[in-house]
Amino acid sequence: MTQGRPAPTLETGRLRLRGWRREDFRQNYAIMCEPAVHRFFGPEPMGEEELWRRMCAAAGNWLMNGFGGMAVERLSDGKLVGNVGLFTARRAFEPQFGDQPEMGWIFATGTHGTGMAHEATSALLAWAEGNLPSQPIWAIISNGNDPSFKLATRLGFKPLGEVDYDGPTTVLQRPSW
Repeated sequence: MTQGRPAPTLETGRLRLRGWRREDFRQNYAIMCEPAVHRFFGPEPMGEEELWRRMCAAAGNWLMNGFGGMAVERLSDGKLVGNVGLFTARRAFEPQFGDQPEMGWIFATGTHGTGMAHEATSALLAWAEGNLPSQPIWAIISNGNDPSFKLATRLGFKPLGEVDYDGPTTVLQRPSW
């Protein structure tokens, strides 16, 4: 059984990954309203209510699972640039992920193509390998999201199949370390 813990603070050359704060909401909402960001989540931006629930769930996953979601900010100016996380979502499709973590990432349009998503996800995976039992990590990516597929491949995720999850979506898995 994994013990709950607060989110750690992780730093890379350009980024700080940390637990969510109440004051992150407006900056996170602005990121989620960017058309290049929300297009893979639906035709319209996520509403404030749903985003607030997701932020609370990301923070709560740390207490329930010992891993969870993290805000990602630039070290140079403290600006929120995205989020990354390991979480359990209890998705209603096969294969079931069970208690094994699912990984996700969302970054502001201005960071696309800069390597920041790779920097942040690699830091979180390194933390997982040093702090969690060896286990596969899952991901789902909307078909057509080529940058996320490229990143997932770089991180060692392999496609397992396709499901209909608000449209065609690929299920991926990163093997145990």
